[in-house]
Amino acid sequence: MTTTADAQNTETKAPTNGAMIVTDSASAKIAELIAQEEEEGMFLRVAVRPGGCSGLSYEMFFDSEKTDDDITNEQGGIKVVVDPESAPYLAGATLDYKDSLQGAGFAINNPNVSKSCGCGNSFS
Repeated sequence: MTTTADAQNTETKAPTNGAMIVTDSASAKIAELIAQEEEEGMFLRVAVRPGGCSGLSYEMFFDSEKTDDDITNEQGGIKVVVDPESAPYLAGATLDYKDSLQGAGFAINNPNVSKSCGCGNSFS
């Protein structure tokens, strides 16, 4: 997982509940990966956990179990779920997917980050 201050990809649709924004390219890649899982009801869970050199790091994985207080945002035909503890750190952040000669992967552009580490994997 990498973070970047340069998420300049395609269209984004701002969620109405203050949750994370997902670009069209990220939605398409997530849908492709979920289809490969061959399990019904899968969604992408994004969380912020303690760790890394700057104090916090992102965690993303496919899940199928939600709690009543999870924040769910549906964009581009996929669901992105954030737990309530992670939500303040991710509100307004953009999840993007890039596939270029330099490599492919997801990137989070987060306006809430005040400082990030040199490796780009953690923030505060």
